[in-house]
Amino acid sequence: MYLIIVVGLLLLVLYGPGWWVRRVMARYAEPADRYPGSGGELARHLLKRLKINDVIVEETSRGDHYDPDARAVRLSPDNYHGRSLTAITVAAHEVGHAIQHAIGYPPFQLRDRLVRMALIGQKVGAFLLLAIPVIILLTRHPGSGLLLFLGSFLTMGLATLVHFVTLPTEFDASFNRAMPILEQGGYLKEGDCHHARRILTAAAMTYLAQSLMSLLNIWSWLRMLRR
Repeated sequence: MYLIIVVGLLLLVLYGPGWWVRRVMARYAEPADRYPGSGGELARHLLKRLKINDVIVEETSRGDHYDPDARAVRLSPDNYHGRSLTAITVAAHEVGHAIQHAIGYPPFQLRDRLVRMALIGQKVGAFLLLAIPVIILLTRHPGSGLLLFLGSFLTMGLATLVHFVTLPTEFDASFNRAMPILEQGGYLKEGDCHHARRILTAAAMTYLAQSLMSLLNIWSWLRMLRR
């Protein structure tokens, strides 16, 4: 009984944030033509208005994000072309990151460094998982495989820790950058401010939700290694 409760709580922690983010984004993606301009158009307009002239806006299939290396606001097809409340709010959130970058916001710079470390950690963790059968075969000691598994779990779980630590940077992009721009600029229709806040909360939680889900990759790797 206790095991069922623990497993249920674990699944809730891992799946819950991602499910809530997707639900909020989908809810306000309709009507698709609520606003006269698309998310991509709004992002370009805001960057021009804020005189951030070295940042471009692009469509991507890899999810909405700001790339500090390429200095690019990248939006998914639905948000790049869409004219829904979700599209313009997510666009404003990503522009919020461009603002942080432009002004040298220290937490953003720290977040960028930590994310790079987390990406390396995920690759190292995947390599360690692949190495488990080889090491056990060479050493003939199951304990070595357990040590490698623990090491891979810690390194692959680094991304989750990073996004917990840098979550305030995401909320800053949402509520100290994007929301004031949307409200003070009169970009939102009457009654949409409250809903935009929910979307901005979801946008701030996106990376954390994705990193929590990535922890499940460890079990996928283990199932593959058993075959």
